[in-house]
Amino acid sequence: MSTTAAAVREVAGRRADGSASAERRAHVSRSVREVRDRLTSTTGSRPAYDHELIRLFVDNRTGATPGIVAMTILTGGLAMIWLPPLLAACWAVFILALHGLSVTFCRRFLREGANPRTLRRYRLAFATLDGVLALAWLALMAGILTTGATEAREFALVAALVFIGGMAMLSATIPAVVYAGTLPVIVATTGYYLMRGSLGDIALAVMVCEASACFLIMARRLNGNALATLEARGEKDALIGELEQAKAKSDDAALRAEAASLAKSRFLAQMSHELRTPLNAILGFSEVMKSEILGAHSNPTYREYAGDIHASGQHLLNLINEILDLSRIEAGRYELNEEAVALAHVVEDCRHLLKIRAKARAITIHEVYEPDLPRLWADERALRQICLNLLSNAIKFTPQGGEIWIKVGWTYSGGQYLSVRDTGPGIPEHEIPIVMASFGQGSNAIKTAEQGAGLGLPIVKGLVDLHGGTFHLKSKLRVGTEVIVTFPSERVMAALPPVPGAPLAPDAGALGPRAADAATTGEGGTTRRRAFLTRRGW
Repeated sequence: MSTTAAAVREVAGRRADGSASAERRAHVSRSVREVRDRLTSTTGSRPAYDHELIRLFVDNRTGATPGIVAMTILTGGLAMIWLPPLLAACWAVFILALHGLSVTFCRRFLREGANPRTLRRYRLAFATLDGVLALAWLALMAGILTTGATEAREFALVAALVFIGGMAMLSATIPAVVYAGTLPVIVATTGYYLMRGSLGDIALAVMVCEASACFLIMARRLNGNALATLEARGEKDALIGELEQAKAKSDDAALRAEAASLAKSRFLAQMSHELRTPLNAILGFSEVMKSEILGAHSNPTYREYAGDIHASGQHLLNLINEILDLSRIEAGRYELNEEAVALAHVVEDCRHLLKIRAKARAITIHEVYEPDLPRLWADERALRQICLNLLSNAIKFTPQGGEIWIKVGWTYSGGQYLSVRDTGPGIPEHEIPIVMASFGQGSNAIKTAEQGAGLGLPIVKGLVDLHGGTFHLKSKLRVGTEVIVTFPSERVMAALPPVPGAPLAPDAGALGPRAADAATTGEGGTTRRRAFLTRRGW
């Protein structure tokens, strides 16, 4: 048994190591891919992000067209105060033509793919257009400043700051375009006021530098936020892709598992017939030989061999039946033949069947049954198998002279329960999952009891689950083990009023147990049972 537990732990460890190793490989692969993309990119980010950043620039530039047109017209109109109207109008037309050319490039970019060469070409084109635009604004301010009026200098300063701020915000996603469109104006404006030499002009130059630095820092922050948003969206898309792949693998594994389960069920159904046929012959002939029906053996040892053959065949048949029952339960093909069953009577019958085995081991069985328990709507064969498996385990693992307690009664929720407690060696807490697994056996219990297949408790839990009940195993090392099986209140057939017009069944007490059972399965019993099911909503 220790070998089985070690094997289970080894398999679990291998699965955990395999999962961790796969996660590490995936992380390393992502890291290598990101580093390779950054090295091959001209901006230090992934090429996909480069395309998205330019697309954001295009969206900002085309979306700001109404504002740019209005600012250009307003600036050109105000410039007519100090410049000839024709010159100011020509300047406005030239600025609008540059913006129209920029919008044309933007629309062409949206139609083309994300080729790295295309990205570099469009980034250079946008930077060139904004550089020309900056020079055009410098030409306008230079023409206004030549007038020498104080109002002209103030207007040029405000126009320069508005232009720098607008270009920094609109072109934030492409740093090269930001610098190409703002640095010429920043340098020229700062140099003009520094060259004037007065204290006020120097203060204005410092203010221009400070404001420009703020605009550039804001542009850099906007670019970082946009890049972070794109990276988060890329990680989300990658995670969604991984989840879709995992789901596809899970669905594929589920289909394979279902196919394997179906193949297992078919194999067991076929092999059950192939195995039971020769087993029946072995059991029959060994029984005849053991009983010496056709005559006494010349050697008494033959009779002992025949008894061993019969016992081994019976054990193998029981094992086959348990495997088939468990396979049907796991495959969801175990059909319950439900009827009204008295749980206490079933438990008592099972105890009566096993009392000889308990007596041979000097085991005392204590019984505590609550009186007047109503019947359960359950499968009697399944209930008997539950009781027999629990009692057999208790007797098998209880040492000589031990004790077993059997309890049947009400639960707090109105259901019924069956409890089987023994004074066996108990089960270590870490081995309880192993015991509940198919073919699992505890290490301490196996040292003091005959070996079994390890299918008793899994079959019991499966049958209880089919009835909608609960299975709970409590064990303490060197103290004992207790198994508590509960059945829900929906399966308890409480006393119901007689159905109007239905024939009354004879007095059950006057007829005896067999006649009472027959009466409850007659016409009146069927009517009451149907009324009970209707009342319970089944």
